Amino acid sequence: MAKTDYYELLGCPKTAGADELKKAYRKLAMQFHPDRNPGNKDAEHKFKEINEAYDVLRDEQKRAAYDRFGHAAFEGGGGRPGGAGAGGFDFSFGQGGFADIFDEMFGDFMGNRRGGGGGGGSRGSDLRYNLEVTLEDVFKGTQTTVRVPTSVACDSCKGSGAEGGQAPVTCPTCSGHGKIRAQQGFFTIERTCPSCHGAGRVIRDPCKACGGAGRVRREKTLQVSIPAGVEDGTRIRVTGEGEAGLRGAQSGDLYIFLAIAPHRFFQREGANIHCRVPIPMTTAALGGTIEVPTIDGGRAKVTVPPGTQTGHQFRLKGRGMSVLRSPVRGDLFIQANVETPVNLTKRQQDLLREFEKAGTKETTNPESEGFFAKVRELWEDLKD
Repeated sequence: MAKTDYYELLGCPKTAGADELKKAYRKLAMQFHPDRNPGNKDAEHKFKEINEAYDVLRDEQKRAAYDRFGHAAFEGGGGRPGGAGAGGFDFSFGQGGFADIFDEMFGDFMGNRRGGGGGGGSRGSDLRYNLEVTLEDVFKGTQTTVRVPTSVACDSCKGSGAEGGQAPVTCPTCSGHGKIRAQQGFFTIERTCPSCHGAGRVIRDPCKACGGAGRVRREKTLQVSIPAGVEDGTRIRVTGEGEAGLRGAQSGDLYIFLAIAPHRFFQREGANIHCRVPIPMTTAALGGTIEVPTIDGGRAKVTVPPGTQTGHQFRLKGRGMSVLRSPVRGDLFIQANVETPVNLTKRQQDLLREFEKAGTKETTNPESEGFFAKVRELWEDLKD
């Protein structure tokens, strides 16, 4: 049966460059890969054909021979003396040829389950811990204790996974390589060793305490420093305090995510703090002083000028939040909220009515009078 032209297999013209060939091969290899087409013999055959085609066309010497002699260049003597390919080159797929192509093209494609050569267990997983702190803690910086459920190195085997701390031995299945090769017709397929799972070493007598894993579940207690001035959502990395690795491998890291709890008085905005303070109507009208709390636990006096309105802000410079890794502090902004009297006695009501009659709206309530004057103008315009 005549073999399909390599260029037709990849869907490329004979003038295609290396990048075009590589792109076409990658697309087809992903489409017909056996892992994506389990049990499909046609897809498996197609996969082998496109790998054969790409192996030839990606090599300049092989491609030159193919362009000149076609498939005959790679058949038992190719019509040439000596039993070699055209020009005396041997173009057969050698040991590991297909695996080398696939590694070059895809790396970790489909999970890349090929194990390492002589390593031990795998690195431990990173862990996340959510920690809520107060605004006062963030202002001054603090140290806190956290308890993290995790995996730690087994004390019985010192993390080796072997009873009595014995060292693992070379895997007899793969001779320590962590992978095995199997010939499947035209190709050599490389897989992770099923005995050592890619580690290259095995434990003959597993530790009874950890079952050979080299780690056990336990709650770990850690002291964590919270620097002054950190923001909400800050991530703190604690190196090596994640899960212990399998059989003595490197531990993962612990990532602590900070959340700042809502404060009953203050709202933070970067380095500044805002505080909404109720002010008696008389103080707002006549002027005076009020005392407000500060984030450092102290008090500050604020002078309220006569005629202060709701929403007026007073700035206290340098009384706000700490700034990370800086001696500078932000500012504290006090927002006035003029309080309307409630539960008035008859005498108080009479005094307010007398107060209202004693002045004019333009002088006592300039803002509201101006607003309603504009509204009246709007209504007049609508009538016209």
